Amino acid sequence: MEQQSHEARPQNIRAMMAFLREHAPFSSMDESHLALFAENAELRFFADGDVVLSPDDGKVEHFNVVKQGQIRGERANKDGNTETTFEISQGECFPLAALIGERPTRTLHRACGDTFCLTLDHSTFATLFSRSETFRDFCLRGVSSLLEQVNRQIQSGAMASISPNTSLDTPLERYALRNPIVCSPDLSVRKVVARMHENSVGSMVITDQNRKPIGIFTLRDLRTMIADENADLDAPVSRVMTPDPCCLPASDHAFDAALLMAEHHFAHLCVVDDEDRLIGVVSERDLFSLQRVDLVHLARTIGTANHLRTLVSLRSQVARLVDTMLAHGADSGQVVKIITTLNDVTVRRVLELNIKRNDPGIPFTWLTFGSEGRQEQTLLTDQDNGILFETPEGMTAEQVREKLLPFARTVNNELAECGFTLCKGNIMASNPKLCLSTEEWDDWFVRFIDASTPQNLVYSSIFLDMRAVFGATEPLEKLLDKIVGRIRKNDLFQKMLAGNAVQRRPPLTIFNNFRYASDGDKHSLDLKRQGLAPFVEAVRVLALAQGIKEANTLERLEKLAHKGAVDRKDAGAWKEAYSLIQAIRMRAHQQMLEKGQELSNYINPDDLNPLDRRILRESFRQAQRLQQKLETTYLL
Repeated sequence: MEQQSHEARPQNIRAMMAFLREHAPFSSMDESHLALFAENAELRFFADGDVVLSPDDGKVEHFNVVKQGQIRGERANKDGNTETTFEISQGECFPLAALIGERPTRTLHRACGDTFCLTLDHSTFATLFSRSETFRDFCLRGVSSLLEQVNRQIQSGAMASISPNTSLDTPLERYALRNPIVCSPDLSVRKVVARMHENSVGSMVITDQNRKPIGIFTLRDLRTMIADENADLDAPVSRVMTPDPCCLPASDHAFDAALLMAEHHFAHLCVVDDEDRLIGVVSERDLFSLQRVDLVHLARTIGTANHLRTLVSLRSQVARLVDTMLAHGADSGQVVKIITTLNDVTVRRVLELNIKRNDPGIPFTWLTFGSEGRQEQTLLTDQDNGILFETPEGMTAEQVREKLLPFARTVNNELAECGFTLCKGNIMASNPKLCLSTEEWDDWFVRFIDASTPQNLVYSSIFLDMRAVFGATEPLEKLLDKIVGRIRKNDLFQKMLAGNAVQRRPPLTIFNNFRYASDGDKHSLDLKRQGLAPFVEAVRVLALAQGIKEANTLERLEKLAHKGAVDRKDAGAWKEAYSLIQAIRMRAHQQMLEKGQELSNYINPDDLNPLDRRILRESFRQAQRLQQKLETTYLL
């Protein structure tokens, strides 16, 4: 039972305000609003095991902040047993959803150890809710507003001098040139160029009778045409246009356009409505000239570099670009995709330069595994790659390897010069075991799935997340179809993957303190292995069980929610938690670069502010919940 209750006295108000300032959202609130809270708060004590709040209490009438101790949420599961659904620690608030919804709580709240709570009555809560925008935003959106606070901190720390007039999250319809000039495919090139000149534009979209884009003609196309001595300016533009131009819906964001432009090296794309009819055109200049965000320009410079030394020198610009992107509001998920895109362009260019110098004469697909395969790389990265090839008629796979392995060894070494460190575990294309024909890869995965050895389970975190970054993609697509199909039918392999996934526990003790990494500096956390990996490993198992081929963790969660395999609210919470850890990791990398330190995934939580420490704890608890779902699903 509740033991004691004390109203705040004047001498305690300052101490209470000092406590609140250490925790979000109070750390960002005005002094007058903090004073309103402190002057009206009541301090309540609960002994270990006391029920603090119950669904039987009726409509919630109080807002609470844990000052000392811990609150545990309890619900009955499908089997009638009680399970812990959440833990609320010092500085955290409850029960927001029930209070705002003016309903009873759906979860029994129990004190875990001797616990003190600061309590506001409903009337004072409503007053504070109406007066403080920061408090209101937090109450309505919870952890989502914490994510925004972290992103704002990263933005201000990145490049505060850049004007934030526009954002990468801005819908394309805001950028698009509305009602662009268009023409039919039978119009002559001469007339198309004249019309472009009259309207002072650098491109012309060719549409069909329903105003659907079928091609685009740009000044670059004109230069290519003029260079041909046999060029006929009176020929229909359909002969020289770029067919099937890239199109995005108006609801997509500037970020989506930036990635496509960077990856494919084009400067214009079409914006279409729900029926694929043209409504506008967006150019590289529209997106980046005002903000000086040179993603597309940097990608094009990398993609056209003629020497390895140029690629090496350009790597430093990637770090500067990341700073710029963060300053413009790109979130952690967007930034890792930006880094991955630039890494892909670099890998492709190294391959192209080597083919020009010493073509092995065998078509191949360059595979990438692990974090690069998931499109989740940061500035700290090593190589995980392989080769897939079709064995030409009249040759054996071993003969093909004799040609490809020396080529792959050179590529691996040159990628290392570009900043992609050699893999200590030799997960590289120059390893004969990872330079395989389609049939050999298929056989390899059959053995991999059927013989669930400890080593194979370790390999699962690498080889079950893969993409093609160069060469034909169809062979890999067919291979992935077989792999995912076999795993979906193999319950035993899924269970062993799940068992392996839950071995990587989030770094929290039973008392909700951080559990430090065993191999890092004293009092350090490994944000990659201890923080992100529990999400990556668990989500992979759930996705493969549903036949989902996407490798990216956030995309896998979205697909799982769409299929109904996980609750959409749970998926949202897990995506936010994963993104929060990634955001803190990226900010740590920024700070290391500023100090000239070697990049590392280790951080000391004592160096973090109270908001970040709270975010990490909450995110790690979400990882625990995700692992609990695995344990329940696979009866672990």
